[in-house]
Amino acid sequence: MNLLLKNGRILDPSRMTDEKGDLLIENGKIARIAKGLSRGRKDLPDDNAASATVLDLAGKIIVPGLIDMHTHLREPGFEYKETIASGCEAAVAGGFTSIACMPNTKPVNDTRSVTEFILRQAAQCRLANVYPIAAISLQSEGEFLAEFFDLKEAGAVGFSDDGRPVMNAALMRRALEYASSLNMPIISHCEDSNLSAGGVMHEGDLSAELGLSGIPGIAEEVMVARDLLLAEFTAAPLHIAHVSTAASVRLIREAKARGVRVTAETAAHYFTLTDEAVRTFDTLAKVNPPLRSADDVAAIRDGLRDGTIDAIASDHAPHGRTDKEVEFDSAASGLTGLEISLGLSLRLVEEGVLTLLQLIEKMTVRPAQILRIPKGTLAVGADADVTVIDPARRWTVDRHLLRSRGKNTPFHGTPLTGKAILTIVGGEIRFRDFEQ
Repeated sequence: MNLLLKNGRILDPSRMTDEKGDLLIENGKIARIAKGLSRGRKDLPDDNAASATVLDLAGKIIVPGLIDMHTHLREPGFEYKETIASGCEAAVAGGFTSIACMPNTKPVNDTRSVTEFILRQAAQCRLANVYPIAAISLQSEGEFLAEFFDLKEAGAVGFSDDGRPVMNAALMRRALEYASSLNMPIISHCEDSNLSAGGVMHEGDLSAELGLSGIPGIAEEVMVARDLLLAEFTAAPLHIAHVSTAASVRLIREAKARGVRVTAETAAHYFTLTDEAVRTFDTLAKVNPPLRSADDVAAIRDGLRDGTIDAIASDHAPHGRTDKEVEFDSAASGLTGLEISLGLSLRLVEEGVLTLLQLIEKMTVRPAQILRIPKGTLAVGADADVTVIDPARRWTVDRHLLRSRGKNTPFHGTPLTGKAILTIVGGEIRFRDFEQ
């Protein structure tokens, strides 16, 4: 399919451009960006381009395909929560053309066969690009390193034991050194499981009031500090997942100032919600790391503003009803985020925390750079992965209408402004939510 996207606001952080114009997609690639393109032979000289389907996108924003570098697709092993197909359907509905999936499946993605299985399933879906993140350690048990080279050869783009911290500092050191030699990132789930043991929400006044065991911020921060020191010692790149506390932001900011090769991400719920969301014992707001205090939320926003936090991910963690409709202590942690992340993140622009160009950079260019994948740009010749956003579209989150199998979101009923209305992957329309 050849497409001519007309009259849109073309915003590309990879080239620091923000201008009104037209974008031609030909044979799955970005072919041309200019003003006043038409299907006439003068502008589009070959037969394919001359017959391109024209979409008038006046008032819409054309950006590189969004990239979510932290999702949980659950397959293999937990298909009742999510499948690769349903996760990819949710991804394109949320405007994401590329997603990276974490290894906490069953079996854990610690072998070539599991990585290759994920890629085969994704190829059959023909929706979003899927990039597997493989485990740091065998079975994510933190005892023995997985075979990094074999996993890279199979198609993994990074390593993480996400969901389970690597408590052994010597193992984490070796992981950083080994991954660095392969030019691949280590993605750290920073949590001291001894400090967080038994906790189910943020430790503070509210946890005491509710009588729920708390997870102190220091449980995250002590591991952030350790991994930053290891990255500094090894001179290896480190990426810190789902940053949630003010002290973590400060530690990362200081490490960057020292020249440590560290990047970091957060998720929309960490700059949108506080621990007050669990006051009613709502298990849909139970996540790991937990929702923190208002001061932490303010610090996360400051970290996004000054560049300490490089990327915004969804940390999409779908669960079945049986995982959530139980006592708070017993409920699984995580919320579904792929279809909601963009709408929530656009609030940062409305509230003056980020410019639109900065926001899109954190959802396209920076994830692509961190994962070392050839995405996140509208440069001529690049893969035609494109997201079109209607900044004026008003909609309300309805968990019953989510494409994901996981309906577990505390944002049900939340009004949002701004939505992905067209998702193009490899030059093919994979999601469309507008009429002409």
